[in-house]
Amino acid sequence: MQDRKKSVAKYRSFTTPSHMLSRESWKIFQIMAEFVEGFEKVAQIHPSVSIFGSARTPEDHPYYKLAEEISLNLSNSGFAVVSGGGPGIMEAANKGAFAGDSPSVGLNILLPHEQSGNPYQDISLSFKHFFARKVMFVKHASAYVVMPGGFGTLDELAEILTLIQTGKSPRIPVILVHRPFWEGLVEWLKGTLVKEKTISESDLDLFCILDDPQEIVDEIFNYYEQKGFEKSAAEEEMLLNL
Repeated sequence: MQDRKKSVAKYRSFTTPSHMLSRESWKIFQIMAEFVEGFEKVAQIHPSVSIFGSARTPEDHPYYKLAEEISLNLSNSGFAVVSGGGPGIMEAANKGAFAGDSPSVGLNILLPHEQSGNPYQDISLSFKHFFARKVMFVKHASAYVVMPGGFGTLDELAEILTLIQTGKSPRIPVILVHRPFWEGLVEWLKGTLVKEKTISESDLDLFCILDDPQEIVDEIFNYYEQKGFEKSAAEEEMLLNL
């Protein structure tokens, strides 16, 4: 134990080199630039639907075909489609929208592996920082469509549910696609989180699960036909402070 305390004390005595402090400070301007460019471009794209899913899904996989069909339907219904701009489900989403009537938007992230931009983007933005990119997905989205995916997809899903749950973002449709993939997670939410009272049972109403592409479009339209597409003053203020 004493040796460990000495190691921690030694680590605490280290000081950050001045050149590193300078780089950290200047990093703020790079982050600001990403936000400014993102806000200026994404704010003009509405109504839009953000679509998430695995970057590892091959083109011949049923999930890819399903995402492409959903995006085409959304695009032809007047919704711009926003994806992560990379391969897999992201590519399928952009591809479907690219073939439709509304813009296909890619919010690309620079990664050491896995991510490369797909060619189906009418509007393309590149980000170095996940947090700046995540804000762009949420800021002006009219709905979230969540396809099967991995950690990144779960991260985006948890992000939007948390923002809606805590009142930091307006309520929008959050649709999980393909029941067999998601029902295990939903059962865990019910059987563990609700049971342990870490979420409320009503929080399960923040999302729904659908399988059919037309049902997904109908769900989004049904929501806004009741609510209206125009944001209230309170919602505008909420998004300003997101």
